[in-house]
Amino acid sequence: MNFNRINIKLGATIILFFLVLLFPLGFVMNQIFSGFYLNQANEETNQLSSQYADLISNNRSETTIQMLEVIAQFSQIPLIIVDAKGEIVAVSNVAGIAKGEIMRDAELGVLASRKQIEKTVENQGESFYVIGTPIMDESTFYGGVFVLSSIEGVNESLSKVRTLLILSGLGSFFVALGMTIVLSKTMSQPLVEMEVAARKIAKGNLDTRVKVIAKDEIGSLAVAINDLAKDLKRYQDTRKEFLANISHELRTPMAYLEGYAEILKKGLYESEKEQHQYLDIIQQETKRLTQLSNDLLELSKIEEGRISLEFEWIDLTEVMENVLLRTASEAEKSGLSFQVTYEEELPLFYGDGLRTEQIYFNLVENAIRYTDSGTILIQIRQVEDKIKTIIEDTGSGIPEKELSHIFERFYRMEKSRSRKSGGSGLGLPIVQQLVELQNGTIHVSSRQGEGTRFDILFPITENVEIKGERDG
Repeated sequence: MNFNRINIKLGATIILFFLVLLFPLGFVMNQIFSGFYLNQANEETNQLSSQYADLISNNRSETTIQMLEVIAQFSQIPLIIVDAKGEIVAVSNVAGIAKGEIMRDAELGVLASRKQIEKTVENQGESFYVIGTPIMDESTFYGGVFVLSSIEGVNESLSKVRTLLILSGLGSFFVALGMTIVLSKTMSQPLVEMEVAARKIAKGNLDTRVKVIAKDEIGSLAVAINDLAKDLKRYQDTRKEFLANISHELRTPMAYLEGYAEILKKGLYESEKEQHQYLDIIQQETKRLTQLSNDLLELSKIEEGRISLEFEWIDLTEVMENVLLRTASEAEKSGLSFQVTYEEELPLFYGDGLRTEQIYFNLVENAIRYTDSGTILIQIRQVEDKIKTIIEDTGSGIPEKELSHIFERFYRMEKSRSRKSGGSGLGLPIVQQLVELQNGTIHVSSRQGEGTRFDILFPITENVEIKGERDG
């Protein structure tokens, strides 16, 4: 048997807890019944002994003692009466004791000191509860009365009670054992199923799901495992798709480079103009490969924490102006215009100028790429203790089901169009990482057919802790 199984541990814990409760409970019940029966015997014996002692004290004569002896004999009450010297002057229903015998001085001394004697004795193999009461008035000690009460019946009753307690305890134990087995299996079975599912997921079977049977912590764990499997499945699918896209992105320019280089090498062109066209194609495809490799390297460095940021006080409006100058010709070719609004007297931002320019450039270039005509809105303004940058286009927008995934690694939005536009699905993850390294946040909102808006918030607090201020 594997004692490391959770149902064994759980069952053993419950049974141990039950036993810890059962034994003290049984002990207390035994004490309660024992006390009840013994107190009952004590009260009856004490009452008779006191009554006899009072009767003799009030009527000190041989006749009174003889009368009490006869009554005790008739009532089957074990009785012993001693005088002031300890001599037994009357005895009834007590085997082995006769008149004239002398009781022990120690017991006589107790009675003489006006105290009762309470004890348990064995006589002829039978147990008795004994109470001795002194016979005396206010000043004189006359002797004592001993009344015996057999406790064999009490012992038999206590024995039956203990037997019932033991049987009840055993019955309760086996009932609890059965319930514990059922309960431990019921509680542990979902965990065992989760373990099996987790191992299947670890082996790559990402379609595995755990059945959610409750809304408690175990149910929450099952939901978490299912969510993990879904996330891993989506990550695996997007990674495979990314690798396929990257292969395509690499294969296409490499084919162009090889083909047009061979044409130029063999002189298979008719004019110098055609030669320059081929050279332009080779140059464009080379730039495309360079950009793709740079994006891959950049993302790898960011994820591994090897990126180095140079922090300084920068003017975000100047950074944006540099980006707009770099992208103006591309926007003009696409028939697009910029609508730029800067708030006056904006505070400086403590960040990396080149990385911030890279953020703005990627977003503006993205807006140009996915906008066929219209205007690209640019705003930079202060919002409380942050500087907010808005880049909004009037392009095709992003489908709602894809909006939550655009910052994921390897994810490509509008795949046919991304492939046509040369996107690799790395630009936005890089942007998000660079924003967060400078303690900023980026949010996206979009309506399909109307356009997309990116909001970037950078802190302007002078004592802000810079996450990215580290050496790669």
